[in-house]
Amino acid sequence: MSETNTLPSIQKVQEEAHKIIVGQEDLIEKIIIALICKGHILIEGIPGLAKSLTIDTLAQCLSVSSKRIQFTPDLLPGDITGTEIFNQQTNNFQIHKGPIFSHFVLADEINRSPAKVQSALLEAMQEKQVSIGNETYPLPQPFMVLATQNPIEQEGTYPLPEAQMDRFLFKIILKYPSQEDEHKILKRMASTNPLEKLNPILDADEIQKLQQSINNIHLEESLEKYILNIVDATRFPEKYNLDIDEFIRLGASPRATINLALSSKALAMVRGRDYVTPDDIQFLAKDILRHRILLNYKAALQNIAIDDILDKILGSIIPEK
Repeated sequence: MSETNTLPSIQKVQEEAHKIIVGQEDLIEKIIIALICKGHILIEGIPGLAKSLTIDTLAQCLSVSSKRIQFTPDLLPGDITGTEIFNQQTNNFQIHKGPIFSHFVLADEINRSPAKVQSALLEAMQEKQVSIGNETYPLPQPFMVLATQNPIEQEGTYPLPEAQMDRFLFKIILKYPSQEDEHKILKRMASTNPLEKLNPILDADEIQKLQQSINNIHLEESLEKYILNIVDATRFPEKYNLDIDEFIRLGASPRATINLALSSKALAMVRGRDYVTPDDIQFLAKDILRHRILLNYKAALQNIAIDDILDKILGSIIPEK
């Protein structure tokens, strides 16, 4: 096995982003991984943790377009996808494309909009296309939805359907920065001076080449079995001598298996290897699984969180040698 030649360009993207972003190494790395996997990300965190700034910064580093959509209860599907507008001068309808026609789409507070809006976004996420009137229009490639949720404020929100949650590659939980990082943020941001200008490192064509390069990353059959066991343990924990069955209402779908394998390959590539290690799988497992497992009322009564369940699974399942 050897190092991949994609490492220098990916490292440059990360370095360029850190001209603006302090910390958030995991978030930046996982956005790049999701981009390589053609996946979408759900980001959960309180306001003010630089979610929007990180996404906009990476879009500049990657020479791709980005749009932000603020989700509100009165948002309509056409506000996202676009609509037909009658032109009196030409006496026919013209298509006005919405903000979804962008490479990076930041869906801010996604759970504040009702089912029809979620349905329109779901088609875009899954099919990479949008229906306006009787016509279907492909979205630009690469295409990624980066959705945010506020974990504290639940009033006036609409829970995302399980089918839509399952279509997010990752659910990432953002935490407060360290005091050292926050001091750097203070020095960098507590000023009216403009932020440093960023240099584009990659473009859309080069990103699509990276997406193809993932097929060159090797995943040992023993690690395939490891992934299968991790996901299977969320469905039938008793097979693995785990005492968590009473807390799980629904285990992860086969999409979790596929995405854990795919994202582990992308992580290996981002870190300069052409092979996957058990550490790659363990590093990404929680982000892949936490939104695909449903806990029951017993877990809520005992204050057991999904990450507690995943800690037990990852601590018990061992890769074969």
